[in-house]
Amino acid sequence: MNYFQPMKRAFLYLIIGLTISCDFKSSEADLILHNGFIYTLNEANDIHKAVAVKDGVIIDVGPEHHILNKYRSKDKIDLQGKPLYPGFTDSHCHFLGLGESILWADLVKTASFDEVLEKLDNYKSRFSHHWVLGHGWDQNDWVDQEFPNNEKLNILFPDQPVYLVRIDGHAAIVNDYALELAGITCYTEVEGGEIRKENLACTGVLVDNAMDIVSALVPELNREDKELAFKLAENKCSQSGLTSLHDAGMSYKDILFIDSLHNSSDLKINVYAMFSDSEENYEYVANNTPPSSDRLTANSFKFYADGALGSYGACLIKPYSDSKDRQGFLLKDPSYFISKAKFLYENGFQMNTHCIGDSANRVILDIYSSVLKGTNDLRWRIEHCQVVNEKDIEIFRQYNIIPSVQPLHATSDYPWFLERLGKNRAKSAYSYKELLNQTGMIALGTDFPVESFKPLNTFYAAVFRKNLQGKPVTGIQPENALSRMEALKGMTEWAALSSFEENTKGRIIPGLNADFVILDRDIIKADEKYIPDAKVVYTYIRGEQVYKNPEIRN
Repeated sequence: MNYFQPMKRAFLYLIIGLTISCDFKSSEADLILHNGFIYTLNEANDIHKAVAVKDGVIIDVGPEHHILNKYRSKDKIDLQGKPLYPGFTDSHCHFLGLGESILWADLVKTASFDEVLEKLDNYKSRFSHHWVLGHGWDQNDWVDQEFPNNEKLNILFPDQPVYLVRIDGHAAIVNDYALELAGITCYTEVEGGEIRKENLACTGVLVDNAMDIVSALVPELNREDKELAFKLAENKCSQSGLTSLHDAGMSYKDILFIDSLHNSSDLKINVYAMFSDSEENYEYVANNTPPSSDRLTANSFKFYADGALGSYGACLIKPYSDSKDRQGFLLKDPSYFISKAKFLYENGFQMNTHCIGDSANRVILDIYSSVLKGTNDLRWRIEHCQVVNEKDIEIFRQYNIIPSVQPLHATSDYPWFLERLGKNRAKSAYSYKELLNQTGMIALGTDFPVESFKPLNTFYAAVFRKNLQGKPVTGIQPENALSRMEALKGMTEWAALSSFEENTKGRIIPGLNADFVILDRDIIKADEKYIPDAKVVYTYIRGEQVYKNPEIRN
């Protein structure tokens, strides 16, 4: 027996062990999150246990032992079995609008116009100007579902202008003082809008383009108020797990303002900004290169083809079922949209158009198809796609047009949309699964502050087609529900694709930005009844923790 053999073997093992240990923790990371269920949304939809981050970018994702053995980091988070998803994106929202709505009088869920007046009686403006501003009323929530008139509003505010925007942003009620300031009389007519009247007298209700006459008089926010509004909105977004948003219509001045807040690190959230349809924006892009950074992109324009169903402004092929003398209207002549579509096509901009009614969708889809001329990768979008005639839905597939939808609209509208549209036409409304089958992708958003800013509410509405009270029990047209993975991709991977950002966000794979959201339960596997109560535990943007839930220990 060779007595040196065991010693040689031990020495060999020592050398191998030392060699291997040199490979262990040989790489530095800024952040490691481990012991979780990480939904990568890679091609195989792999679920891993750990992820490593450096310089705001994902550098590795994989099994627990792989990440912990290979990387060292001072910042290490034990997820304790919690799920981690790519940071959520809201594909259609109004960022400044959310901040302003926090500062304006909150009229959401008021049960009557009298309750609106009660809230205003105690309202103290947070702005330096003397206008009374409010947002969120919806006559469809009232016992009397007719539009109100401003008689009581005039008594309450005889010498102060009042501007109260409906929940959908497509109607407002103002007092006579504001009408006088705007020069509106019972003889005033507006193309693409309506000044509602009773007995040849203005009621104070303005629909769509008529609102602009008064809103143009509301003083612009000063820099301090605007910065506060953006920060308040970002705080709400971070708490809800949003790491990116697509703002559906901004002035170039506000886009530059966001850029400045990003540069000073006063804002963290990623913004895909759509220029609003205005001459000053066209002049700006004609003479300037739009801002572009790792947190801000602006290469699209947002248009409004029509109004909303709730205010009878959506443009329908046939009259409303509950108002036979109304059919809605286009906000501009089709020739206008044709000219702008050609301009955007020639200059490399994405075109994103608000279309609610089936007539509006048909007009804009036809215009898109005439300009795009076949398959393409320009990713033009229809925003809302709320009522799409069955004869038109194939156009999405034929011309690679992306549907950008808001599932919460279906659940908010369900108490009355059947009455508005009629049973047969309603079948072509909120057809998210059918749209997905045409295009292979669908982008999901909220349209906040029209709806809740919470993406988890979007997920629940998309998958179960119910409101948070579980109504209706069978779901709204459940054949058009999305699967859980489809809904998740609509708020992450497909949202990134719809904004040309698939190479920086939307999945958990090496090389993409470290934008994450960690929840207290797995929305892909949890029972339906537990999903409405899901909470965000952490939100990360580019590897930086921007929100930690104070109520949850970890």
